[in-house]
Amino acid sequence: MHGDGLELALVFLLAAVVAVPVFKRFGLGAVLGYLVAGALLGPHALRLVRNPEPVLAASEIGVVMLLFVIGLELSLPRLKVMRKPIFGVGGMQVLLCGVALGALAMSQGLGWKAALVVGVGLALSSTAVGLQLLSERKELTAEHGRLAFAILLFQDLAAIPLLAAIPLLGKASGEGLGWEEVARAVLAITALVLGGRYLLRHLFRIIARTGMPEVFTGAALLVVLGSAWLMQLAELSAGLGAFLAGVLLAESEYRHELEAQIKPFEGLLLGLFFMAVGMTIDLKQVAAEPALIATWVAVLLAVKFGLLIALGLRPGKLDLRGALLLGGVLALGGEFAFVVFAEAMKAGLLEEPLRDRLVAVVGLSMAATPLLLLLISRF
Repeated sequence: MHGDGLELALVFLLAAVVAVPVFKRFGLGAVLGYLVAGALLGPHALRLVRNPEPVLAASEIGVVMLLFVIGLELSLPRLKVMRKPIFGVGGMQVLLCGVALGALAMSQGLGWKAALVVGVGLALSSTAVGLQLLSERKELTAEHGRLAFAILLFQDLAAIPLLAAIPLLGKASGEGLGWEEVARAVLAITALVLGGRYLLRHLFRIIARTGMPEVFTGAALLVVLGSAWLMQLAELSAGLGAFLAGVLLAESEYRHELEAQIKPFEGLLLGLFFMAVGMTIDLKQVAAEPALIATWVAVLLAVKFGLLIALGLRPGKLDLRGALLLGGVLALGGEFAFVVFAEAMKAGLLEEPLRDRLVAVVGLSMAATPLLLLLISRF
Protein backbone atom coordinates (compact mmCIF):
# COMPACT_ATOMS: atom_id res chain seq x y z
CA MET A 1 0.00 0.00 0.00
CA HIS A 2 2.80 2.43 0.91
CA GLY A 3 4.61 1.63 -2.30
CA ASP A 4 1.49 2.25 -4.34
CA GLY A 5 0.89 5.57 -2.60
CA LEU A 6 4.50 6.66 -3.10
CA GLU A 7 4.43 5.66 -6.78
CA LEU A 8 1.17 7.58 -7.27
CA ALA A 9 2.64 10.70 -5.66
CA LEU A 10 5.74 10.45 -7.87
CA VAL A 11 3.58 10.08 -10.99
CA PHE A 12 1.55 13.18 -10.10
CA LEU A 13 4.63 15.27 -9.33
CA LEU A 14 6.45 14.13 -12.48
CA ALA A 15 3.41 14.89 -14.66
CA ALA A 16 3.06 18.37 -13.12
CA VAL A 17 6.78 19.16 -13.40
CA VAL A 18 6.84 18.13 -17.07
CA ALA A 19 3.44 19.27 -18.36
CA VAL A 20 3.01 22.66 -16.69
CA PRO A 21 6.31 24.27 -17.85
CA VAL A 22 5.72 22.98 -21.39
CA PHE A 23 2.23 24.45 -21.58
CA LYS A 24 3.31 27.74 -20.01
CA ARG A 25 6.22 27.90 -22.45
CA PHE A 26 3.73 27.90 -25.33
CA GLY A 27 1.48 30.43 -23.59
CA LEU A 28 -1.34 27.97 -22.87
CA GLY A 29 -1.32 28.27 -19.06
CA ALA A 30 -0.72 25.95 -16.15
CA VAL A 31 -4.37 24.94 -15.75
CA LEU A 32 -4.52 23.39 -19.21
CA GLY A 33 -1.22 21.62 -18.50
CA TYR A 34 -2.69 20.03 -15.37
CA LEU A 35 -5.84 19.01 -17.25
CA VAL A 36 -3.95 17.37 -20.10
CA ALA A 37 -1.58 15.60 -17.70
CA GLY A 38 -4.55 14.27 -15.75
CA ALA A 39 -6.36 13.15 -18.90
CA LEU A 40 -3.27 11.20 -20.01
CA LEU A 41 -2.78 9.58 -16.59
CA GLY A 42 -6.44 8.67 -16.12
CA PRO A 43 -8.46 5.53 -16.86
CA HIS A 44 -9.35 6.67 -20.40
CA ALA A 45 -5.74 6.96 -21.67
CA LEU A 46 -2.57 5.49 -20.07
CA ARG A 47 -4.55 4.04 -17.11
CA LEU A 48 -1.82 4.82 -14.60
CA VAL A 49 -4.66 5.90 -12.30
CA ARG A 50 -7.64 3.57 -12.69
CA ASN A 51 -9.99 5.18 -10.18
CA PRO A 52 -9.77 8.99 -10.03
CA GLU A 53 -12.66 9.47 -7.58
CA PRO A 54 -10.57 9.20 -4.35
CA VAL A 55 -8.00 11.60 -5.82
CA LEU A 56 -10.75 14.05 -6.80
CA ALA A 57 -12.31 13.91 -3.33
CA ALA A 58 -8.97 14.54 -1.58
CA SER A 59 -7.89 17.30 -3.96
CA GLU A 60 -11.09 19.31 -3.40
CA ILE A 61 -9.31 20.69 -0.32
CA GLY A 62 -7.35 22.81 -2.82
CA VAL A 63 -10.57 24.47 -3.99
CA VAL A 64 -11.55 25.09 -0.36
CA MET A 65 -8.20 26.80 0.25
CA LEU A 66 -8.53 28.88 -2.93
CA LEU A 67 -11.87 30.22 -1.70
CA PHE A 68 -10.32 31.03 1.70
CA VAL A 69 -7.55 33.05 0.01
CA ILE A 70 -10.13 34.89 -2.13
CA GLY A 71 -12.00 35.77 1.05
CA LEU A 72 -8.79 37.10 2.63
CA GLU A 73 -8.35 39.52 -0.28
CA LEU A 74 -11.83 41.02 0.00
CA SER A 75 -11.55 43.60 2.76
CA LEU A 76 -14.39 46.12 3.02
CA PRO A 77 -12.24 49.20 2.13
CA ARG A 78 -11.08 47.52 -1.09
CA LEU A 79 -14.62 46.62 -2.06
CA LYS A 80 -15.80 50.20 -1.47
CA VAL A 81 -13.15 51.71 -3.78
CA MET A 82 -13.94 49.30 -6.64
CA ARG A 83 -17.66 48.89 -6.02
CA LYS A 84 -18.88 50.36 -9.34
CA PRO A 85 -16.78 48.26 -11.75
CA ILE A 86 -17.05 45.17 -9.54
CA PHE A 87 -20.76 45.15 -8.83
CA GLY A 88 -21.88 47.18 -11.86
CA VAL A 89 -19.97 45.83 -14.86
CA GLY A 90 -19.09 42.53 -13.16
CA GLY A 91 -22.69 41.92 -12.12
CA MET A 92 -24.00 42.71 -15.60
CA GLN A 93 -21.44 40.37 -17.18
CA VAL A 94 -22.40 37.39 -15.03
CA LEU A 95 -26.12 38.14 -15.45
CA LEU A 96 -26.12 38.66 -19.23
CA CYS A 97 -23.70 35.83 -20.05
CA GLY A 98 -25.45 33.51 -17.58
CA VAL A 99 -28.89 34.22 -19.08
CA ALA A 100 -27.67 33.89 -22.68
CA LEU A 101 -25.73 30.65 -22.11
CA GLY A 102 -28.47 29.27 -19.84
CA ALA A 103 -31.07 29.91 -22.53
CA LEU A 104 -28.91 28.07 -25.05
CA ALA A 105 -28.62 25.17 -22.57
CA MET A 106 -32.41 25.06 -22.15
CA SER A 107 -32.79 24.98 -25.96
CA GLN A 108 -30.75 21.75 -25.85
CA GLY A 109 -33.32 20.10 -23.56
CA LEU A 110 -31.96 20.84 -20.08
CA GLY A 111 -34.29 21.72 -17.22
CA TRP A 112 -34.14 25.20 -15.72
CA LYS A 113 -32.09 24.14 -12.67
CA ALA A 114 -29.41 22.43 -14.77
CA ALA A 115 -29.49 25.26 -17.32
CA LEU A 116 -29.00 27.81 -14.53
CA VAL A 117 -25.91 25.97 -13.26
CA VAL A 118 -24.49 25.52 -16.78
CA GLY A 119 -25.17 29.13 -17.79
CA VAL A 120 -23.61 30.74 -14.72
CA GLY A 121 -20.78 28.17 -14.63
CA LEU A 122 -19.81 29.00 -18.22
CA ALA A 123 -20.22 32.74 -17.59
CA LEU A 124 -17.27 32.58 -15.17
CA SER A 125 -13.82 33.20 -16.64
CA SER A 126 -10.43 31.89 -15.59
CA THR A 127 -8.82 34.18 -13.01
CA ALA A 128 -5.52 32.32 -13.24
CA VAL A 129 -5.31 32.41 -17.06
CA GLY A 130 -6.74 35.92 -17.46
CA LEU A 131 -4.46 37.60 -14.92
CA GLN A 132 -1.44 35.66 -16.20
CA LEU A 133 -2.08 36.82 -19.78
CA LEU A 134 -2.55 40.43 -18.65
CA SER A 135 0.65 40.23 -16.60
CA GLU A 136 2.65 38.77 -19.49
CA ARG A 137 1.40 41.54 -21.79
CA LYS A 138 2.05 44.21 -19.08
CA GLU A 139 -1.60 45.29 -19.25
CA LEU A 140 -2.72 44.82 -15.63
CA THR A 141 -2.61 48.59 -15.04
CA ALA A 142 -4.24 49.46 -18.39
CA GLU A 143 -7.90 50.49 -18.37
CA HIS A 144 -9.11 47.16 -19.77
CA GLY A 145 -6.78 45.33 -17.36
CA ARG A 146 -8.28 47.04 -14.32
CA LEU A 147 -11.81 46.41 -15.59
CA ALA A 148 -10.96 42.76 -16.27
CA PHE A 149 -9.68 42.41 -12.69
CA ALA A 150 -12.91 43.93 -11.33
CA ILE A 151 -15.05 41.53 -13.39
CA LEU A 152 -12.96 38.54 -12.30
CA LEU A 153 -13.35 39.63 -8.68
CA PHE A 154 -17.13 39.70 -9.01
CA GLN A 155 -17.08 36.31 -10.73
CA ASP A 156 -15.17 34.89 -7.77
CA LEU A 157 -17.86 36.33 -5.51
CA ALA A 158 -20.66 34.97 -7.71
CA ALA A 159 -19.17 31.47 -7.60
CA ILE A 160 -19.68 31.30 -3.83
CA PRO A 161 -23.51 31.47 -3.73
CA LEU A 162 -23.66 29.28 -6.84
CA LEU A 163 -21.63 26.54 -5.12
CA ALA A 164 -23.76 26.93 -1.99
CA ALA A 165 -27.00 26.69 -4.01
CA ILE A 166 -26.12 23.57 -6.02
CA PRO A 167 -26.77 21.04 -3.22
CA LEU A 168 -30.04 22.82 -2.44
CA LEU A 169 -31.08 22.79 -6.12
CA GLY A 170 -30.27 19.09 -6.31
CA LYS A 171 -32.31 18.38 -3.19
CA ALA A 172 -35.16 20.54 -4.48
CA SER A 173 -35.26 18.54 -7.71
CA GLY A 174 -35.94 15.37 -5.70
CA GLU A 175 -38.04 14.99 -2.61
CA GLY A 176 -38.37 18.72 -1.92
CA LEU A 177 -36.47 21.11 0.31
CA GLY A 178 -37.73 21.13 3.87
CA TRP A 179 -37.62 23.88 6.46
CA GLU A 180 -35.24 21.81 8.58
CA GLU A 181 -32.54 21.98 5.89
CA VAL A 182 -32.98 25.75 5.50
CA ALA A 183 -32.88 26.30 9.27
CA ARG A 184 -29.76 24.13 9.59
CA ALA A 185 -28.03 26.11 6.84
CA VAL A 186 -28.91 29.50 8.39
CA LEU A 187 -27.81 28.30 11.83
CA ALA A 188 -24.46 27.03 10.53
CA ILE A 189 -23.71 30.28 8.67
CA THR A 190 -24.71 32.37 11.69
CA ALA A 191 -22.54 30.29 14.00
CA LEU A 192 -19.55 30.60 11.67
CA VAL A 193 -19.93 34.38 11.25
CA LEU A 194 -20.40 35.09 14.96
CA GLY A 195 -17.72 32.63 16.08
CA GLY A 196 -15.28 33.88 13.46
CA ARG A 197 -15.88 37.52 14.26
CA TYR A 198 -15.34 37.21 18.00
CA LEU A 199 -13.03 34.20 18.39
CA LEU A 200 -10.66 33.84 15.42
CA ARG A 201 -8.57 36.98 16.00
CA HIS A 202 -8.13 36.12 19.68
CA LEU A 203 -7.15 32.57 18.70
CA PHE A 204 -4.43 33.73 16.29
CA ARG A 205 -3.22 36.37 18.73
CA ILE A 206 -2.66 33.70 21.37
CA ILE A 207 -0.97 31.36 18.89
CA ALA A 208 1.28 34.13 17.54
CA ARG A 209 2.64 34.69 21.05
CA THR A 210 4.06 31.16 21.09
CA GLY A 211 6.52 32.14 18.36
CA MET A 212 6.19 28.71 16.72
CA PRO A 213 5.46 28.98 12.95
CA GLU A 214 4.37 25.34 12.66
CA VAL A 215 1.64 25.90 15.25
CA PHE A 216 0.41 28.97 13.35
CA THR A 217 0.32 26.92 10.13
CA GLY A 218 -1.62 24.19 11.89
CA ALA A 219 -4.10 26.74 13.25
CA ALA A 220 -4.60 28.25 9.80
CA LEU A 221 -5.33 24.83 8.30
CA LEU A 222 -7.63 24.05 11.23
CA VAL A 223 -9.68 27.19 10.62
CA VAL A 224 -9.99 26.55 6.87
CA LEU A 225 -10.89 22.86 7.13
CA GLY A 226 -13.03 23.35 10.25
CA SER A 227 -15.11 26.03 8.52
CA ALA A 228 -15.53 23.80 5.49
CA TRP A 229 -16.57 20.87 7.69
CA LEU A 230 -19.17 22.99 9.49
CA MET A 231 -20.80 23.90 6.17
CA GLN A 232 -20.76 20.25 5.08
CA LEU A 233 -22.64 19.33 8.25
CA ALA A 234 -25.35 21.74 7.11
CA GLU A 235 -25.31 20.12 3.62
CA LEU A 236 -23.86 23.29 2.06
CA SER A 237 -20.71 23.76 -0.01
CA ALA A 238 -17.49 23.29 1.94
CA GLY A 239 -16.02 26.19 -0.01
CA LEU A 240 -18.65 28.55 1.39
CA GLY A 241 -17.34 28.02 4.93
CA ALA A 242 -13.74 28.64 3.91
CA PHE A 243 -14.72 31.79 2.01
CA LEU A 244 -16.63 33.20 4.98
CA ALA A 245 -13.68 32.47 7.27
CA GLY A 246 -11.39 34.33 4.87
CA VAL A 247 -13.68 37.37 4.73
CA LEU A 248 -13.88 37.47 8.54
CA LEU A 249 -10.06 37.54 8.72
CA ALA A 250 -9.54 39.93 5.78
CA GLU A 251 -9.01 42.97 8.00
CA SER A 252 -7.07 41.24 10.75
CA GLU A 253 -3.38 41.91 11.39
CA TYR A 254 -2.62 38.28 10.49
CA ARG A 255 -4.09 38.37 6.96
CA HIS A 256 -0.77 38.40 5.10
CA GLU A 257 0.77 35.71 7.28
CA LEU A 258 -2.32 33.50 6.86
CA GLU A 259 -2.17 33.91 3.09
CA ALA A 260 1.54 33.05 3.06
CA GLN A 261 0.91 29.90 5.12
CA ILE A 262 -2.03 28.65 3.01
CA LYS A 263 -0.75 29.54 -0.49
CA PRO A 264 1.70 26.60 -0.90
CA PHE A 265 -0.95 24.06 0.13
CA GLU A 266 -3.51 25.75 -2.10
CA GLY A 267 -1.24 25.71 -5.17
CA LEU A 268 -0.29 22.05 -4.86
CA LEU A 269 -3.77 20.76 -4.06
CA LEU A 270 -5.42 22.93 -6.69
CA GLY A 271 -3.05 21.54 -9.30
CA LEU A 272 -3.93 18.05 -8.10
CA PHE A 273 -7.63 18.95 -8.39
CA PHE A 274 -7.24 20.00 -12.03
CA MET A 275 -5.33 16.79 -12.75
CA ALA A 276 -8.10 14.75 -11.09
CA VAL A 277 -10.70 16.58 -13.19
CA GLY A 278 -8.67 15.77 -16.30
CA MET A 279 -8.64 12.09 -15.30
CA THR A 280 -12.44 12.02 -15.29
CA ILE A 281 -12.72 13.24 -18.90
CA ASP A 282 -13.64 10.44 -21.28
CA LEU A 283 -11.27 11.19 -24.16
CA LYS A 284 -12.88 8.57 -26.39
CA GLN A 285 -16.24 10.24 -26.04
CA VAL A 286 -14.76 13.64 -26.88
CA ALA A 287 -12.91 12.18 -29.87
CA ALA A 288 -16.16 10.58 -31.03
CA GLU A 289 -17.92 13.97 -31.31
CA PRO A 290 -15.27 16.57 -32.25
CA ALA A 291 -17.71 18.67 -34.30
CA LEU A 292 -20.09 19.02 -31.34
CA ILE A 293 -17.29 20.01 -28.92
CA ALA A 294 -15.81 22.49 -31.42
CA THR A 295 -19.23 24.06 -31.98
CA TRP A 296 -19.81 24.47 -28.24
CA VAL A 297 -16.38 26.09 -27.82
CA ALA A 298 -17.08 28.50 -30.68
CA VAL A 299 -20.50 29.40 -29.27
CA LEU A 300 -19.08 29.97 -25.77
CA LEU A 301 -16.32 32.26 -27.05
CA ALA A 302 -18.64 34.14 -29.42
CA VAL A 303 -21.37 34.80 -26.84
CA LYS A 304 -19.02 35.98 -24.09
CA PHE A 305 -16.77 37.90 -26.49
CA GLY A 306 -19.69 39.86 -27.96
CA LEU A 307 -21.28 40.68 -24.60
CA LEU A 308 -17.94 41.69 -23.06
CA ILE A 309 -17.22 44.08 -25.94
CA ALA A 310 -20.62 45.71 -25.41
CA LEU A 311 -20.07 46.00 -21.65
CA GLY A 312 -16.56 47.35 -22.15
CA LEU A 313 -17.75 50.07 -24.52
CA ARG A 314 -20.81 51.28 -22.67
CA PRO A 315 -20.67 50.98 -18.88
CA GLY A 316 -16.93 50.26 -18.89
CA LYS A 317 -16.11 53.40 -20.97
CA LEU A 318 -13.30 51.69 -22.91
CA ASP A 319 -12.27 52.48 -26.46
CA LEU A 320 -12.78 49.85 -29.15
CA ARG A 321 -9.29 48.39 -28.76
CA GLY A 322 -9.66 48.11 -24.99
CA ALA A 323 -13.10 46.51 -25.33
CA LEU A 324 -11.76 43.96 -27.84
CA LEU A 325 -8.86 43.07 -25.53
CA LEU A 326 -11.25 42.80 -22.56
CA GLY A 327 -13.38 40.35 -24.55
CA GLY A 328 -10.33 38.39 -25.63
CA VAL A 329 -9.04 38.01 -22.06
CA LEU A 330 -12.36 37.01 -20.47
CA ALA A 331 -14.22 35.07 -23.20
CA LEU A 332 -12.78 31.76 -21.98
CA GLY A 333 -14.28 29.45 -19.36
CA GLY A 334 -12.88 29.36 -15.84
CA GLU A 335 -11.46 27.08 -13.15
CA PHE A 336 -14.61 27.42 -11.06
CA ALA A 337 -16.59 25.80 -13.89
CA PHE A 338 -14.82 22.51 -13.13
CA VAL A 339 -15.83 22.80 -9.49
CA VAL A 340 -19.39 23.87 -10.35
CA PHE A 341 -19.97 21.04 -12.82
CA ALA A 342 -18.44 18.45 -10.47
CA GLU A 343 -20.75 19.62 -7.66
CA ALA A 344 -23.73 19.67 -10.04
CA MET A 345 -23.05 16.07 -11.05
CA LYS A 346 -22.89 15.02 -7.39
CA ALA A 347 -26.23 16.76 -6.78
CA GLY A 348 -27.82 14.93 -9.71
CA LEU A 349 -28.32 18.05 -11.83
CA LEU A 350 -25.94 16.98 -14.63
CA GLU A 351 -25.25 13.60 -16.20
CA GLU A 352 -21.63 12.45 -16.43
CA PRO A 353 -21.40 12.58 -20.28
CA LEU A 354 -22.65 16.18 -20.29
CA ARG A 355 -20.20 17.09 -17.51
CA ASP A 356 -17.37 15.59 -19.60
CA ARG A 357 -18.38 17.65 -22.64
CA LEU A 358 -18.60 20.86 -20.61
CA VAL A 359 -15.19 20.29 -18.96
CA ALA A 360 -13.66 19.67 -22.40
CA VAL A 361 -15.27 22.86 -23.74
CA VAL A 362 -13.88 24.95 -20.87
CA GLY A 363 -10.40 23.44 -21.26
CA LEU A 364 -10.34 24.04 -25.01
CA SER A 365 -11.56 27.62 -24.55
CA MET A 366 -8.55 28.19 -22.28
CA ALA A 367 -6.25 26.86 -24.99
CA ALA A 368 -7.86 29.09 -27.62
CA THR A 369 -7.60 32.33 -25.60
CA PRO A 370 -3.89 33.12 -26.20
CA LEU A 371 -4.47 32.63 -29.93
CA LEU A 372 -7.56 34.86 -29.81
CA LEU A 373 -5.59 37.61 -28.06
CA LEU A 374 -2.82 37.32 -30.65
CA LEU A 375 -5.32 37.80 -33.48
CA ILE A 376 -6.93 40.80 -31.71
CA SER A 377 -3.53 42.44 -31.15
CA ARG A 378 -2.60 42.08 -34.82
CA PHE A 379 -6.02 43.34 -35.91
